[in-house]
Amino acid sequence: MALLEAKNLSIYFGGLRAVDDFSISIEKGCLYGLIGPNGAGKTTVFNLLTGVYKPNEGIISLDGKNITGLKTTEINQAGIARTFQNIRLFKKLSVLDNVKVGLHNHHKYSTLAGILRLPSYRKVEKEMDEKAMELLKVFDLDSQAQTLASNLPYGKQRKLEIARALATNPKLLLLDEPAAGMNPNETQELMDTIRFVREKFDMTILLIEHDMKLVSGICEELTVLNFGRILCQGKTIDVLNNPEVIKAYLGE
Repeated sequence: MALLEAKNLSIYFGGLRAVDDFSISIEKGCLYGLIGPNGAGKTTVFNLLTGVYKPNEGIISLDGKNITGLKTTEINQAGIARTFQNIRLFKKLSVLDNVKVGLHNHHKYSTLAGILRLPSYRKVEKEMDEKAMELLKVFDLDSQAQTLASNLPYGKQRKLEIARALATNPKLLLLDEPAAGMNPNETQELMDTIRFVREKFDMTILLIEHDMKLVSGICEELTVLNFGRILCQGKTIDVLNNPEVIKAYLGE
């Protein structure tokens, strides 16, 4: 059984079908890419999968559970986490506290315990500090745990956003153009990071990307969107050699 199944998803904005009859099946452990020209509907698909938008038609299942129409927080708790094309860190919080925000999904204490700093509060905070530091070490950010997120270099802000997403303990990680704004060296380092995350966390990853070197270098399967509809779908090498994909996406 696939980890993620989306069947016949469609969403309309006025008279426009932003996504039309979109289906995808992603097996556990797969590194999957979603590509297409600007405006093809890629981020809209991510917004459907994470509950930002509710589909007008279609069904979304995660690990056999129907999550169609759930709220964003409920979908995150079910096991989907994401990053964004435009980095959305809490820039006035420290690196450590950004990761702890993600951990709050799975570590709870009462409001009273928090106000009075009761032992239960201190215990949970200690556990979150330790877990957050473990994640930061994975991304070589532990030495900057107390640094403001806004003071990190761009590439490290990308890593921090991935670390925060992983803190929610997802089954599926969605990366929205993670290489956007990166230079070639940073892109290569990101590719290594994505591979490492997949292996270390046994993570299933779906990414949107325009960098074809990154896509061809790490994605095992691809779906190509064009005008909100699937143009091509399959193994990466087959998709990238498809004449229709070359014409619509690569502009050749």
